[in-house]
Amino acid sequence: MAEYLIGLMSGTSMDAIDAALAHFTDAPVPELTARHTVPVPATLREELLALAQPGPNELDRMMRLDATVARLFARAVGELLEQATLAPGRIRAIGSHGQTIRHVPTGSEPYTVQIGNPSLIAELTGITTVADFRRRDMAAGGQGAPLAPAFHAAFFRTQAEARVVLNIGGIANITLLPADPATPVSGFDTGPGNMLLDAWSRQHLGTPLDENGAWAAGGELLSELLAAGLADPYFRLSPPKSTGRESFNLDWLNAQLATLPAADPRDVQATLLELTATSIAIAIREYASATQRVLICGGGVHNQTLLERLQARLVGIPVESTAIHGIDPDFLEAIGFAWLAKRTLDGLPGNLPEVTGASGLRILGGIYPA
Repeated sequence: MAEYLIGLMSGTSMDAIDAALAHFTDAPVPELTARHTVPVPATLREELLALAQPGPNELDRMMRLDATVARLFARAVGELLEQATLAPGRIRAIGSHGQTIRHVPTGSEPYTVQIGNPSLIAELTGITTVADFRRRDMAAGGQGAPLAPAFHAAFFRTQAEARVVLNIGGIANITLLPADPATPVSGFDTGPGNMLLDAWSRQHLGTPLDENGAWAAGGELLSELLAAGLADPYFRLSPPKSTGRESFNLDWLNAQLATLPAADPRDVQATLLELTATSIAIAIREYASATQRVLICGGGVHNQTLLERLQARLVGIPVESTAIHGIDPDFLEAIGFAWLAKRTLDGLPGNLPEVTGASGLRILGGIYPA
């Protein structure tokens, strides 16, 4: 049955909310009927970044921002529907990822926290909302991330070739799609994607990002800094594994820099870009050596310098946008959460235990009726 669902995504960069109106039919890939991005106001972003680190009055700040983020999500839905000239009643559900403010997948009591009150989203939009996807997987012993691989497998897997879907958001993650249908899909976070690059750009350029990697392109590689970065214990962990802003941030970078000679900020940017490209390439070579094609989505798809360095590290393997295969790379994750919401409402599992480490397949998320 043909139906519309909306996916909402705000990632570790905390700079914008992506809203995707997905039309599900009998076609193999859902149609992206409309798309809309709402920037996160600078003051709100600063509050979210501060909340992502331990600090005073956390509970009070979290609950206040829980409502603020929900209102911004609801605004994104309203503007998307206005653009598409569709009434809320035409939408089966919203799949909301929420805004992650803490992700601690290991330890005695692993936890993950996404804010953006789904009850308030449902109330403001008049649309049933499905949210809190990650915690059920964690309850089953998984890491709650990454969740996109199930969606990647449904729409990009083929027996014609072995593929990797690479999402370069704040954190980079890969989904391994073997050609042999008997081989399970797997995936994990490879490490920093745009997170360190964007943070360093904000600090030294006063811009939210290094447009197209132009600043990094003019820098020199600092081999000691690259080696220090790659020596981080996370890169030696075996999958399943996931990470986030708690592990890779400016404090982490400054700790690396403190042990090395003073460096030109542009050279640091060039080295951070190489760290992203190298850690991704190492992960693919080590865990997906049969890969014949890499499909890229996420904000990193627009960083030409990063793509060039990645291609140089993956000689002989085409590195290309998911757009070539039918899905807009900027909205693939948002569409993925629309798909996950549909799975939940249909009573179908949304996780892949081989990816997250959960003890089995689980129906994810909670349903908040309109």
